[in-house]
Amino acid sequence: MTKPTTTNTGSAVESDDESLTAGTQGPVLLHDHYLIEKLAQFNRERVPERIVHAKGSGAYGELVVTGDVSRYTKAKLFQPGARTESLARFSTVAGEQGSPDTWRDPRGFAVKFYTEDGNYDLVGNNTPVFFIKDAMKFPDFIRSQKRLPGSGLRDHNMQWDFWTLRPESAHQVTWLMGDRGLPRTYRHMDGFGSHTYQWINAEGERFWVKYHFKTDQGIEFLTQAEADTLAGSDPDYHRKDLWDAIERGDFPSWTLKVQVMPVAEAEGYRFNPFDLTKVWSQRDYPLIEVGKWTLNRNPGNFFVDIEQAAFEPSNIVPGIGFSPDKMLLGRVFAYADAHRYRIGTNYAQLPPNQAKAAEVNSYSKEGAMRYHYNAADVPVYAPNSYGGPHADPAAAGDGGLWEFEPSMVRAGYIEHAEDGDFTQAGTLVREVLDDAARQRLVDNIVGHVSAGVSEPVLSRVFEYWRNVDAELGKRVEEGVRGS
Repeated sequence: MTKPTTTNTGSAVESDDESLTAGTQGPVLLHDHYLIEKLAQFNRERVPERIVHAKGSGAYGELVVTGDVSRYTKAKLFQPGARTESLARFSTVAGEQGSPDTWRDPRGFAVKFYTEDGNYDLVGNNTPVFFIKDAMKFPDFIRSQKRLPGSGLRDHNMQWDFWTLRPESAHQVTWLMGDRGLPRTYRHMDGFGSHTYQWINAEGERFWVKYHFKTDQGIEFLTQAEADTLAGSDPDYHRKDLWDAIERGDFPSWTLKVQVMPVAEAEGYRFNPFDLTKVWSQRDYPLIEVGKWTLNRNPGNFFVDIEQAAFEPSNIVPGIGFSPDKMLLGRVFAYADAHRYRIGTNYAQLPPNQAKAAEVNSYSKEGAMRYHYNAADVPVYAPNSYGGPHADPAAAGDGGLWEFEPSMVRAGYIEHAEDGDFTQAGTLVREVLDDAARQRLVDNIVGHVSAGVSEPVLSRVFEYWRNVDAELGKRVEEGVRGS
């Protein structure tokens, strides 16, 4: 038997087809409450898209710890044998909801772990570095990657103007213009926490840590020509690939590894370890295996599970904390605030954001769309004498403390012996890429720069790449100007 259509509150609907009118040719009547409900719901069924990372895909999965990193952290999800449900979202950065999956762009790599101590979010990218090192620059950076206010078009000249005026971007732009800027699928790319985080063990010892998710499918990439074709013929290529793989039981997996630096070694390390434009040498701090992370369940509803998913670096658990990474500290505020704007003050009550393995005892109350609440006899203030929850420093941990000079300044990072905006980008070009990858890098840069970049930005582009590597800069200029 077919179920009857109902209103949102469960009342049976008289018609799916015709509005209530005053006669067959008369006006539509305002008291046709189902018509009003249907149209009003339709008008509101989209929430504001994310300012960045608007186009994305995701799935549910599980982290199984196979290694032993308990000497570095007391976080329960990283203890030997632990199994933790998780949610992942992959995305492009600059494109809008309807943009193609295969534009050249970094890919967001966000993971939410539903731990018994609360949700832990790791919000990173498919690159270990970023374009800038201070959150003060972030709005300007994103605006330079979006669209011109007059024409509404994306503009390569605007992008290169910002990049060449911010030479700290060189390492990330080299990654972006290389093969990793166009992953073949979300399954065939690595992921990184990118930032430096803090781990605290059961004895209170502190360590700096970086996360690496190494794809078990192998690294594969698209050529620019392949990506351009797919952008026109199959703009949801990455979204479809992830969904189809999980549907057929070909569950993608990553091996989670970390680099660990003792706190005492940070000050004297040859690079500033908190600078998001730098990587730590794996010769100095080798990768340590943590476990296997697998995606094995597609969302039941894309809007509910993925579009409403909210990832934020402020979600930490005991055994994990922050660091002096200025981009990370800016994101700790910005992400949660973005969610409050985009999906409402009670976004943590939405299904993908709810704590699944932890009990929530919060004094948050009321606000739009709230539907979980405390019993009436639970006080709405703290401290109280009537059995309401009280803060417990021993249970919470300290969020990761560190020593710093107590003075207010506006300054960059303290320079270390081998710091420099172009140093690691040059190493990537000369020592990591092979001849074929270097040629593709040149071709990608030339193609991108030739699409609308003009003086005085153009001359700065050539100087930018000469600072990365003299031969690379020479080849880029010859490619753009003609040898």
